[in-house]
Amino acid sequence: MIYFDNSATTQVWEQSAARAYHAMTEGYFNPSAAYSAAYDMEKEVNAARSYAAACLSVRPEEIYFTSGGTESNNIAIFGTLRQIRGKARIVTTMVEHASIYETILAAAKQYQAEVVYAPLNEDGTVNINRLSEVLNEQTALVSIMHVNNELGSVNDLRQIADQVRKYAPNAVFHSDGVQAFLKTDVMRLPCDLYSVSAHKFHAPKGVGFLYVRNGVRNAGGQIGGGQERGFRSGTTNVPAILGMDTAMRLYRENSTAWHQNIRMVKERLYSNLMTLPDVVLNGPSPKAGAMHILNLSFVGVRGEVLLHALEQKEILVSTGSACSAKKIGKNRILTAVGITGARQEGAIRFSFSPMNTVEEADIAADAISQQVRFLRRYKRR
Repeated sequence: MIYFDNSATTQVWEQSAARAYHAMTEGYFNPSAAYSAAYDMEKEVNAARSYAAACLSVRPEEIYFTSGGTESNNIAIFGTLRQIRGKARIVTTMVEHASIYETILAAAKQYQAEVVYAPLNEDGTVNINRLSEVLNEQTALVSIMHVNNELGSVNDLRQIADQVRKYAPNAVFHSDGVQAFLKTDVMRLPCDLYSVSAHKFHAPKGVGFLYVRNGVRNAGGQIGGGQERGFRSGTTNVPAILGMDTAMRLYRENSTAWHQNIRMVKERLYSNLMTLPDVVLNGPSPKAGAMHILNLSFVGVRGEVLLHALEQKEILVSTGSACSAKKIGKNRILTAVGITGARQEGAIRFSFSPMNTVEEADIAADAISQQVRFLRRYKRR
């Protein structure tokens, strides 16, 4: 099988799974308990917190473990707005993941907030030169993703932060970093809040974290037992956190070689497929975009039909975000950047991991070429 849908989820590393299994069967103690075995698990969890912080060059006490990207995004949005008095403005984009886009609409309705969408460039990035048009002193929250999950567009968080500080000095700046963490260089986070999900980098599902800069007011998430220093209650998911810790360490230790391999696979598939007629790149150029995401339109072929044809060949790809795969209708993200009609209908997203190879890119390209030619012939009939 060739798996080119790593933006949806990734295969868990054996080392990560083994550590999670050990925590479930041997180190199963609740770290909130008072005896020494529980304390040992608490130390491991806090070591994982420190390592996560080191990955972003932030402080350990600024890292709060959650169940993943969706919960982190919900806490970032609702937790911020619960601190605001009076009507507020939220600035976001039309190309955000559903866990931001839908959450902001729900939060705006609950708190009577105004939602304004930032101008975009054709490649899906925020237009920095026009961002100031939607920022003002009433802006309470700015939420703009780091890497787009469908197009691979990479936003410059530093430039966005500079604009926010200048034109919306009272705003909290959040970024969804789910597709960026460990795959995009981040020296120092310029934002106030940053969301991470573990299953995007070969760790277990159901765990992630939210970075909250010291001094930023946020009401937090669910209440109850007071875990995560009262910010997010719920029994600590030790197996998943430790599995995530192992995956982070593996990724950082091998990042140079793995990043090079991922980009080689992406560029090889791109160069192979662009020899076909009527294939159009969606989003930034392969070198400018995120190393692991490639979106192409095969004009004259329905993306969903091509997806299932490739599945029969044991090649797995997607037509967009897994969270919206079963929803019927137009693709909001592609529409927002002007990709409509036959081009939108024929869009396929390929996403890669260190497990993929250049040989897989060649095999997949041959199969895709055959299927595209056949489907176009069939459609003309």
